[in-house]
Amino acid sequence: MTTISMKITGMSCANCAARIEKEIGKQPGVSTAAVNLAMEELVVSFDETAVSLEEIAGSVEKLGYGVIRPEPAGELTFGVRGLHCASCVNRLEKKLLEEPAISAAIVNLAAETGFVRFDPQRLVMADIFAMVHEAGYTPVELCSAEASADDALRLQLKWFLFCLAASLPIMFTMGIHSNRAVTQFNLLLATGVQFSAGLTFYRGAWSALKNRSANMDVLVALGTSAAYFYSLLAYAGLLGPHREMFFETSAMLITFIRLGQYLEAQARGKAGEALKKLLHLQADKARLVTGEGEREVPASRVRVGDVVLVRPGQAIPVDGEVIDGSGAVDESMVTGESLPVEKKVGDAVTGATINKNGVLRVRATRVGEATLLFQIVRMVREAQGDKAPIQRFADAVSGWFVPAVLLLSLATFSVWFYTLHAGFLPAFRFAIAVVVIACPCAMGLATPTAIMVGSGVALARGILVKKGSALESISRMQVLLLDKTGTLTTGQPTMTDLAAVAGVDPARLLECLITAESHSTHPLAQAAVRAAEEAGIKPGAATDFEERGGLGVTCTYEGFRLAVGNERLMDDEGISLKALADKARELASAGKPLIYVAAGTTLVGVAAFADTLKPGSAKAVAELRRMGIHTCMITGDLASVAGIVAGQAGVDSFEACVLPERKQEVVRGYQECGMITGMVGDGINDAPALARADIGIAIGCGTDVAKETGDIVLIRNDLLDVVRAIAIGRATLAKVKQNLFWALFYNILGIPVAAGLLSRYGVTLKPEYAGLAMAFSSVSVVLNSILLKRVERRL
Repeated sequence: MTTISMKITGMSCANCAARIEKEIGKQPGVSTAAVNLAMEELVVSFDETAVSLEEIAGSVEKLGYGVIRPEPAGELTFGVRGLHCASCVNRLEKKLLEEPAISAAIVNLAAETGFVRFDPQRLVMADIFAMVHEAGYTPVELCSAEASADDALRLQLKWFLFCLAASLPIMFTMGIHSNRAVTQFNLLLATGVQFSAGLTFYRGAWSALKNRSANMDVLVALGTSAAYFYSLLAYAGLLGPHREMFFETSAMLITFIRLGQYLEAQARGKAGEALKKLLHLQADKARLVTGEGEREVPASRVRVGDVVLVRPGQAIPVDGEVIDGSGAVDESMVTGESLPVEKKVGDAVTGATINKNGVLRVRATRVGEATLLFQIVRMVREAQGDKAPIQRFADAVSGWFVPAVLLLSLATFSVWFYTLHAGFLPAFRFAIAVVVIACPCAMGLATPTAIMVGSGVALARGILVKKGSALESISRMQVLLLDKTGTLTTGQPTMTDLAAVAGVDPARLLECLITAESHSTHPLAQAAVRAAEEAGIKPGAATDFEERGGLGVTCTYEGFRLAVGNERLMDDEGISLKALADKARELASAGKPLIYVAAGTTLVGVAAFADTLKPGSAKAVAELRRMGIHTCMITGDLASVAGIVAGQAGVDSFEACVLPERKQEVVRGYQECGMITGMVGDGINDAPALARADIGIAIGCGTDVAKETGDIVLIRNDLLDVVRAIAIGRATLAKVKQNLFWALFYNILGIPVAAGLLSRYGVTLKPEYAGLAMAFSSVSVVLNSILLKRVERRL
């Protein structure tokens, strides 16, 4: 089973998304199909032996939408100038997909960007740009995409101002029906608005109807056309003498909806600005160092193995390794930490991070799409395109929403005209108001916009959400399983105790210990060496060194035979342990491995080691428990050792003697009890358990984010980021519920008011103001999602 994501363009509301899901979902070989309206993306799982990617994309295109899908081929993101509506999007996407070498094409109307995946052996960027030109649009390189987006907003603003300028004279003169010149002038203005600014709704409606569906464009086109053409017929006298004309209704409707679209596009841009900020960090230029000297080149021309020079204040253009120089690098883009990190020769650096001071020479190890920046961007885009389970509710409603609204509009007209005998014009106005006030878009945007903002907030803290649905899953989590080694603990032993026999200098004891252990590669030996280095003690020169597997080390130092190792080595050497028996028993009962040190035939001391807790582990566990989440530690250690670590960490329970391959069985056990289960691990030997859990969290992955198993990836090795991820997930789900409530409340309240149910109390809603309310309902949902950014201050 293969899972891919492809961009879909031309959607105007949740009905479009539902229609695509239904059509693709019924194809043979397709397991699941989910469309995210806010991200304009389709995620589909399918069997490649039963259906091809091209067939899926073709089915989407037949519905009147554009497609871009991922493949192991070239990728190109570029700006597009000249897009005015969803029809433009469809046209350009179809044009691009006519080329067999292009496997996917997505055009984003709001951002004025295009994205194509293509066969780099058959096409280059110039060929793709030529196709865009042939379609009647102007392609621009990615660095100009932001300017293109700004141009789009300015164009939408111009359309609104044009509509407003044309509609206001009609509004001010709408009561002067006796003056034919005024009426003709109003007709001219209304016609200009109807078939210029309103043309986009006709195009969208025709595309939908042609494919036997209905969307928001159908409602707007129907409502504005009814008002305009009624007034036109009344002006022509075809409806009888002295019929009232209301050209202001259609003109103001389009004006208000254009205003709503402008504000919505602006708000959606703010919702996705976390990803934009990330993209802005990439360096456009690089200072390439060659045998002939230095020269400035586009960053895209740097290849693996090239050496680049990075001066203070510059962004590092590629992922690489420092080969000369030192300096402090701001890695907040990767880790969320604001403090710069010192880098020296041999250290790895990440592209798009900022060199704060010092001059660095960096050898490129990863360039282009292999860099961490592109991996993060790809993961975040996929997450924002994923569909959360709660979205199914909105999808179910949107499936019948537009037809239901049209039926309600007919029912409104019939009741007012035939039953209440209110006259044609009042009944007609109420029917139009019902059509234009209904808003399926608000429900369609409720979930994806919140996920877009939530994943952006997480990204700012070094938390990568690989699936948007993970934010909902983690918010409902009941049990969290924590791997001990590398998750709760540091993952490497530390010398915690050094006990010397009476009369022995502890510093001298430590010197003897590391003199022997400095020749060993055993983890405990290396831990002893690190402890000595921190104490400023250096090893001496030993001779006759012998490492005895499973026992320890013997050597000769300053005329003494040193024996450093476990209890079995002491037995072999005939060393009595009575002098430190009580201390050794105390340390061993704490689950700490011991290393004895003997000089000649006499025991002189014992060292104890432990895999210590990370500084924030106990605090993180306490926070998790405060959130009402049951915590359970999983380890392969014996129960005696596991119990001690579990007590230190403060977890609710622990599972000991669990081999890596059995961890997923522990996960399954909790799931069979009906509990939503999460798993936190280092992503190495925990991969099966992370994949099995309802929510898998890989911790401390650093720059290898693309290799991690799990729904959420924590770049930093900090368990408190799990707490932050849960907080973000809960805040996101709460915001989704708020959005869905207000979207439903708006329609439940607005449609009856528009239908005139409160007219007996003097409360009515003119069609143009109904259109304004509809436009602002979508804007309010997006703005409410943006408020989710406030949770970042509390993390």
